[in-house]
Amino acid sequence: MVSKLRRCFISIELPEEIKNKIRKIQNGLPEFKGKLVESENLHLTLKFLGEIDEDKIEIVKKKLSGMKFKKLNCNLDSIGVFSESFVRIVWVYLSGCEELQKKIDDALKGIFAEEKQFMSHITIARVKSVKDKKRFLEELKKIKIEEINFNTDKFYLMESVLKPEGPEYNIIECFGEEKYD
Repeated sequence: MVSKLRRCFISIELPEEIKNKIRKIQNGLPEFKGKLVESENLHLTLKFLGEIDEDKIEIVKKKLSGMKFKKLNCNLDSIGVFSESFVRIVWVYLSGCEELQKKIDDALKGIFAEEKQFMSHITIARVKSVKDKKRFLEELKKIKIEEINFNTDKFYLMESVLKPEGPEYNIIECFGEEKYD
């Protein structure tokens, strides 16, 4: 019997007050055609695992449950795009998670490829097009983000279910000081 594949990733979830601050940033973005990421979908992906079966999910859960990590002090501090020549994603940079990402990579070594260039970001908008790219980028650079800090002692193994109205994210397992109920 072939087991069903599930689209999985490992993430840090954001506190509600941080999501509210990101919503204010989103509301200040220059005009574009596309979509703002919904508050409930804002997160930091530490590692994308792709389509995996239940056996591999169990292996991931076992490897990650034995991992020790310190409480993270995370900081949102800048906004940007991956490519100024081909604007598709607007993100905010989140520092403080790099060590945890490396530990996750080490725990899953031999099962998944290591991240070559981890870029700690939260996607806040998906851009289809902009009328004036130069002006859009200039306006984006004017957005100043007050330093936004939060602490977390948990990370999650998540499933992404793709639906016509957008992705739905479901928690498979919580790791850290407290377990998810």
